[in-house]
Amino acid sequence: MEARHLRYAVALAEHGHFGRAAGELGIAQPPLSKQIADLEREVGARLFDRTRQGVFPTAAGEAFLARARRALDEIAAAVVDAGRAARGETGRLRLGFVASALLDPLPGVLRRFGGDRPDVRLELHEMATSRSSKALVAGELDVAITLGPPRGAGAEHLVSVPIGRDHVIAVMSTVHPYAGRPSVSVGQLQRQPLIVSAGEDEPAVVAGLRTLLGADSSALGGATVARDVHTIIGLAASGVGVGLGPSRMRAVPRPGAWFCEVTPRAPLPDLVLSFGARDNSPVLRAFLDTIRENCPDVGAALDHRLQPHA
Repeated sequence: MEARHLRYAVALAEHGHFGRAAGELGIAQPPLSKQIADLEREVGARLFDRTRQGVFPTAAGEAFLARARRALDEIAAAVVDAGRAARGETGRLRLGFVASALLDPLPGVLRRFGGDRPDVRLELHEMATSRSSKALVAGELDVAITLGPPRGAGAEHLVSVPIGRDHVIAVMSTVHPYAGRPSVSVGQLQRQPLIVSAGEDEPAVVAGLRTLLGADSSALGGATVARDVHTIIGLAASGVGVGLGPSRMRAVPRPGAWFCEVTPRAPLPDLVLSFGARDNSPVLRAFLDTIRENCPDVGAALDHRLQPHA
């Protein structure tokens, strides 16, 4: 029994006439009559009474047609669902990201992606670079946004593209002696209690700060360690010390906090988007399309990285 047999039976029941049903189905009447007869033999019961007044379902036919209609509805729904899944309109995306990505560009990307694909289940995990890199390689994430590209075993199987560049700035309490200045020097920072990211979580960031302040800097050695940029800002505003973090911290205005540049300017690791090189998920492709739309400068680099894997 095939889906076409169900469609033939439903059309015959709706029209009550072999000729009219055949016309709607786009086939000749004799093949339709034969198909219905074959169906009745397979079912083992007469499904239609043929009379001078027309063709009418029998009791067995009514029972068969009720389920046939539901089956056809399910087939139609299956076709729709398959198409939506193929277009990345349904499914799941597991995204790990560093907290600073929530300052820029992640909010715009998530708003656009969620608005365009409300039926995709987004599983969002704020994670340090070290953790999200391992989770991505292990297949526990579909996408990761990290500070610097993932490193270590398995990273060679990932596609990574920069989606944001940044440099170090300082944040302090508005009552701090340096507050109100447009910039502070490295020498001035070396004499201050500092607040920085955890080295085990963001090794590339801490490596950059060591380069800036000096590997043997006592200020860095005795720094307060914070989990994310929001904690760095909060502790600095509370007068604990001078926080060092990405310039995108300025997107988080907070009463009592003063932001200023650090001279000389020191670049931080790029904000990097990574995913499996062999991941052909339609949902992932849809997410990458949103990245292209929201981050125009990323599109060419992304296409270039994907080309060998096409």
